[in-house]
Amino acid sequence: MIGNGIYKPLRGLDHVSCKVSGIITEADWHHWRQEDLRPYLDVAFEVFGTNRLMFGSDWPVSLLAGNYPEVTAVLNRYLESFSKDEKDKIMGGNATRFYKLSEYSVT
Repeated sequence: MIGNGIYKPLRGLDHVSCKVSGIITEADWHHWRQEDLRPYLDVAFEVFGTNRLMFGSDWPVSLLAGNYPEVTAVLNRYLESFSKDEKDKIMGGNATRFYKLSEYSVT
C-alpha cells in the first residue's frame, strides 16, 4: 500500500503535517531492522518534506519493540545526510510551530 501513491495528494496540502511515530511497533517487534523502516520514511519525507514532519517517540507503546534510544536512532540514522536546520525542524521545531507551543511559555 505504501508504494501505490495514495499519500501523494497530501503533498499540496500545506496545512497538513505528519508525526513520525510508532514506526518500530508497526514492524516485527523482535526482528525489525533500520532498512525495513526506510521505505516508510522515504514516503513520509517525499510527501511531507522537512517542513511538515515531526518526530514522535510513541513512548510508552514503543517499549513493545525497543527502548527510547533505539526509537530515536531510527530517525537520527535516516537524517544523517540532512542539514542541521532540517534536523532541528523535524526533532522539535515543526512541532513547536504546529502546536503553537511558542505561545505558551512558563515563567
